[in-house]
Amino acid sequence: MADGSRTGGACRSLVVNGFTNSVLDPDAPMLGPVENGGTVIANTAPGCWGPMITPSLRGGHEVTRPVAVEGAEPGDAIAIRIRDITVTSVATASGHDRSPEGFCLGDPYVAARCPTCDALWPETHVEGIGQEAVRCNVCGNAVTPFAIVHGYTVTFDDTRSVGLTLPKAAAETIARDADHYAALPDASRQHSILVYAPSDMPGALVRMRPFLGQLGTCPSKAMPDSHNAGDFGAFLVGAPHPYALSPEELAEHKTDGHMDIDAVRPGAILVCPVKVKGAGLYMGDMHAGQGDGEIAGHTMDVAGSVTLQVEVVKDYPIDGPVLFPLAEDLPPMARPFTAEEKARGERLARRWDVAALEEVAPVSVIGTGANLNIAIENGLERAAKLLDLPVAEIRNRATINGAIEIGRAPGVIQVTFLAPLDRLDAAGLGDYAREQYGL
Repeated sequence: MADGSRTGGACRSLVVNGFTNSVLDPDAPMLGPVENGGTVIANTAPGCWGPMITPSLRGGHEVTRPVAVEGAEPGDAIAIRIRDITVTSVATASGHDRSPEGFCLGDPYVAARCPTCDALWPETHVEGIGQEAVRCNVCGNAVTPFAIVHGYTVTFDDTRSVGLTLPKAAAETIARDADHYAALPDASRQHSILVYAPSDMPGALVRMRPFLGQLGTCPSKAMPDSHNAGDFGAFLVGAPHPYALSPEELAEHKTDGHMDIDAVRPGAILVCPVKVKGAGLYMGDMHAGQGDGEIAGHTMDVAGSVTLQVEVVKDYPIDGPVLFPLAEDLPPMARPFTAEEKARGERLARRWDVAALEEVAPVSVIGTGANLNIAIENGLERAAKLLDLPVAEIRNRATINGAIEIGRAPGVIQVTFLAPLDRLDAAGLGDYAREQYGL
């Protein structure tokens, strides 16, 4: 079958080609299950801009249908080894946005509307190119919940190593065959942002360093996909649309799958909390590359193929993700000590009668919140709970042997530091650190 399912038990591998309507719903049927230790392969659609200009989608992204993992229960985690991420788009477009008045009910990501016929989540079609190309099927008027203030169209070389931003004529040529250049998967329902044909900074050469902006597990209450995090999720609190949550519900149900952390790339290991039976692994919002913070609000969203290996971690102690990045992605102070550094440390220990150097390993604990200060506090508290240490000690360790890194403004951060290996062992994560860093 197309979803990789088979009779008689869990799948050893599963291919995902389907997408949600941008809402992660724990009551919707999941694909699978895939066996504990199995492989999930997916064709992902661009996130952000394409879904943002497609009013019928209800969450601002278009992520894959969730996959059940055999044996995963609430209170567990799943460890995800990212085996491969390959960009399939030939081009994309992006830029800094604004939200014109009248085109949404409270939140343009979640509840787009046509101000002419007042339809919520209207079905639309594309007529021509440009920022008024998306038109309501009922009244024919332009529906633009988002506009690009300053943007670019970028195309990639055949090796997917670099990209180049294009002038107006080239951007418009691509816009006229947008779905082809975007390589939209067959099941995708989004309009490609390439139809907007932005071209405000031609001739910029960019590096490609693909990663997943969305990778995680299904929240325990229906939630728009882009809002499955503490910063964007804050927009759901008291919202006027049907997906409104209280602050307590947001904290209880979200799983922080929307991180936009550029270290979530091939070779990394991500550990995600499980809040529903089967976990509901999902992914999407692949980025061709991005600097820390995604400060423009958006980056180069692309279609691509992803290969993941998943396994269950029992009795996970916190409610958010933990990342074991590639060593080269660690901040300098959080990298494993070299043999020479350890030898120097041992000489100091002998001189000052210190019994032994503590064994440490890098770990990156994700924190989210309505702003960066709240996100930092959340990350520190999660790290303290994970390792059963005081928050004050986490602050010290992150200061002398780590860093606070910004995944996304306004409120996703990483508390990355060298943690005591015995504490990681007690949390069930020590072997992932040993595997990742050759300890």
